[in-house]
Amino acid sequence: MSSKRFERHNIAKLAGYVPGEQPFDAPVTKLNTNESPYPTSPKVQDAIANFAIEGLRRYPQPTADRFRATAASVHQVARENVIATRGGDELLRLLLTTFVDPGACVGMTDPTYSLYPILTAIQDALVASIPLEADWSLPHDFSSVITAHQCQLTFIVNPHAPSGRLIDQETLRMLASEIDGILVIDEAYVDFVSDEAHDLTQLAVNSDNIVLLRTLSKGYGLAGLRVGYGIGPEHLIEPMLHKTRDSYNLDAISQQLAEVALADQAYAKSVWERVRLSRTDLCRDLQALGLQVFASESNFLLATVPPECPLSAKALYEGLKARHILVRYFSHDRLQDKLRITVGTDQENAHLRHHLAALMQREAVSTPT
Repeated sequence: MSSKRFERHNIAKLAGYVPGEQPFDAPVTKLNTNESPYPTSPKVQDAIANFAIEGLRRYPQPTADRFRATAASVHQVARENVIATRGGDELLRLLLTTFVDPGACVGMTDPTYSLYPILTAIQDALVASIPLEADWSLPHDFSSVITAHQCQLTFIVNPHAPSGRLIDQETLRMLASEIDGILVIDEAYVDFVSDEAHDLTQLAVNSDNIVLLRTLSKGYGLAGLRVGYGIGPEHLIEPMLHKTRDSYNLDAISQQLAEVALADQAYAKSVWERVRLSRTDLCRDLQALGLQVFASESNFLLATVPPECPLSAKALYEGLKARHILVRYFSHDRLQDKLRITVGTDQENAHLRHHLAALMQREAVSTPT
């Protein structure tokens, strides 16, 4: 008997989210899911060793107040402007559950984070997907299209995924002022932005309709822990925090370790700088191989395989995978000739460069002229 007999109509039509490969049965060079190439703060390891196991028989603090206070201190906002969530994805779901009516419209760019339309469909809402320009910038009529669709919520990932392009603060301020709904700025990759003056927190908390999404998965090396948080005006944070959030949504271990990692800003900033330097080197190396690489402000690069290359992007992806190197390939129409490559350690990046060169050279030699 088909399970679709019992599924809601909108769930039955879903294909589901397809995550990046997470192999556990063989060693690989893993450059496909934008995790940190470096371990989290050493202070987190100390906190694990000293965690009071006896405390696990008790429920955790319901609203993760100590973690929220730490996040508030780091960003110089009030604790009431912060909500803690199970990764950034729970915040996305809370925003949709709290602020979007079934049948209403949710705006987003195309391409974008592929979980947005799936969570929107789960909410039984409609997607207004607006194509980006060729350089991955917002089209000039983006806000008017959002307004025409009466979008109750609009998702912008900034820096953009999968291109790495950064939208400046003034553009986002204007966008928020021009639309009627909530603007969600997904800052999963913002830690890697070169300009450390790029900071939208005060814009968000003093706005009427902006919520920022932050995560500890990328810049803090805690993808396996699943901790994120939102920053915004209290009137948007409060209903998610006290009405639609799951009870005890963040376990005690996650709360404590995330608090320690977030508080160690000196270590985190040293990692971000290492990634930025490696990003510059990797971009140069990929360009030297003949790939076209868009300037990125994230911890990944989007590389276009030019038509004259003897191997397609998909063939390169498969060839690297056969050599135990994972990068990300997308079947999206605008991404079929591209590979998204996470910035790894310098050793991992050199390993990738070596095998990319070997694949491209071997095919070029074997292809008749």
